[in-house]
Amino acid sequence: DLVARERLVRTTVVLLVPSVVIGVASLLLFPALCRWMRGAFGVATLGVLSGDQGQFIQNFLGVIGILFSLLIGNTYSFCYNQQVAIYMALFEEVSVAKALLEQVTLVCQGRPSYASVLDNVQRYVDRDLKRDDLSPAVLLSTRPRDDPLEAIMWQTSVGTPGAIYDTVRWLRQARGERLGAMQRKLPPLHFGLLFLLGFLEVCAFPLLSAGAATTVGAGVLRVEGAMFALMTGALVLTLGVVVQL
Repeated sequence: DLVARERLVRTTVVLLVPSVVIGVASLLLFPALCRWMRGAFGVATLGVLSGDQGQFIQNFLGVIGILFSLLIGNTYSFCYNQQVAIYMALFEEVSVAKALLEQVTLVCQGRPSYASVLDNVQRYVDRDLKRDDLSPAVLLSTRPRDDPLEAIMWQTSVGTPGAIYDTVRWLRQARGERLGAMQRKLPPLHFGLLFLLGFLEVCAFPLLSAGAATTVGAGVLRVEGAMFALMTGALVLTLGVVVQL
């Protein structure tokens, strides 16, 4: 499928390009950052922090790592389950909409209102089912006179309700499940906290490396810089996957 392939390529680019850029930037800037920290904090201070005799840095990384792991794990699970619920609701709603179209064709064919009913079905598909750019609350607040399902029910089920009435009611229920699943449940502040915890997690590594370079030598910065670049790239890739969900 060409559309699915283009979507896969677009998602891959959106995820990989920031990760590669951040990784390369980390690799190039890591030695300069360590030298800046050495000049800003002093060799003695960095030596004490690198030794970490009071285990302050270790405890800091442990607490931030636990918070980040718990939050990103639960966020991924929640966003993934929400995507599953959206697709299941969409499949259910499309199936009911197809059943409604078949019933309308069988019941209303040959009647004067047949063209108007088909037009309302088309309006429902174009203005509701395909609209992913509007908030679910906006779609739910549609006035009854502007609701195509209300018009279909009025044109086909005046008097004694028939099979179309039950299908429209079933379609409204499926529509409510879809809109409820599509409603954003995690605020932007939640993802901002994720990025903040990730940033705090990587902040300690240049500090420790700058202190270690004062005792071991500057050559260790190249190895630690490569490891730091891989870690930051993987972190950005993981956060990108969660955000894309």
